[in-house]
Amino acid sequence: MKGEIREYSKKSIYLTIGGILICIFFLFPLYWMLVSSLKTDTEIFKNATAIFPSKLYFGAYLNQFHTNNSLIKGFVNSTIISLGTTVLSTILVVPAAYGLATFKFVGRKIIILLFLISQMLPPSLILTPLFVIFYRFGLLDNYLAPIIAVSTNAVPFAILILRTYFLSIPRELTEAARIDGCNTFTAFVRIMIPIAYPGIIVGAVFSFLFAWGDLMYSLTFLRNENMQPMTLGIYNFIGKYGMQWNSILAFGTITVLPVVLIFIFLQKYIVSGMTSGAVKE
Repeated sequence: MKGEIREYSKKSIYLTIGGILICIFFLFPLYWMLVSSLKTDTEIFKNATAIFPSKLYFGAYLNQFHTNNSLIKGFVNSTIISLGTTVLSTILVVPAAYGLATFKFVGRKIIILLFLISQMLPPSLILTPLFVIFYRFGLLDNYLAPIIAVSTNAVPFAILILRTYFLSIPRELTEAARIDGCNTFTAFVRIMIPIAYPGIIVGAVFSFLFAWGDLMYSLTFLRNENMQPMTLGIYNFIGKYGMQWNSILAFGTITVLPVVLIFIFLQKYIVSGMTSGAVKE
């Protein structure tokens, strides 16, 4: 018995060490971006490998608010595009995921397979057809263009996640609701949606992140600088005589900050939504 406990403790220690090393490996680029943003340009080129800056320099952050108004404009534009994508995706995803999880109809598996295939296609593949469509409908330089374009990637991904969550909910709940007088629609609205809200939050979060990190669609469909999101604002630091690396990294740190906050405050729902649904159909 003691030997088994000792073996279990060793295994836990090894797994913990492995988890810490993996976290360090994936989080190190973020740490490096933060540390480098607190250095001067001179120090970055003089001692780029320094783990800590010799002296904390906040000038790159202060300049974002005093001399560069693209940060605020970019933040507002990114928020509009991301929230628009989140709302549009959620409206489409919730009934679609519920239908694919609940009803059996001809072609259902093919539709699910097409959603999977769509995740493997590069966004550049649909860039030209979308540009032609948006040009014909006069949607260029309109927030709707990147919102719809990003939704083409976000919706299939969110449907696949939320469908597995609906599959994990016992069907007896729907049957009980029908016995109590609900029809299919009212059972879906009153019973299934409140139960599946962690999965819905996960789908909404990933739709938001798809839009927040978008560069290609915004670069193609938004030529008006006043409408461009934060991801395009980084080009403002690419000058004729070089690049301001500490300003670029400070801008990047501020851009990443909302994403970090989302994962911190919605961690419980994201983990629950991602791990639920391990149910065989």
